[in-house]
Amino acid sequence: MSEMSDMLRKMGLFGIGVLSLTQEKIEEFTQEMIKKGEMSKEEGKKFVKDVLSEKEKQLKDMEEKINEKVKENLKKSGIVMKSDIETLEKKIEKLERTIQSMSKK
Repeated sequence: MSEMSDMLRKMGLFGIGVLSLTQEKIEEFTQEMIKKGEMSKEEGKKFVKDVLSEKEKQLKDMEEKINEKVKENLKKSGIVMKSDIETLEKKIEKLERTIQSMSKK
């Protein structure tokens, strides 16, 4: 088990995940651990940085999963995306230019 997992377990927050932690709560816990002598100030700084980094990573992962699900559901629903319309507009413009150049000949 990783050091971060051990610390989160000590916080009693392992089960609810890093995403629900606020920076204030992490720093508060870290100060408490430093006072108890369970970690040094340097370890505390590293721990806060690691937890916030993990939180950011988890947020990005969750955002990507949500975006994928939204795209999947939009595709299933048959809703036309703005990017689809823009692609079709470009194709139509190209066809119009081709037709115009052909009619000039």
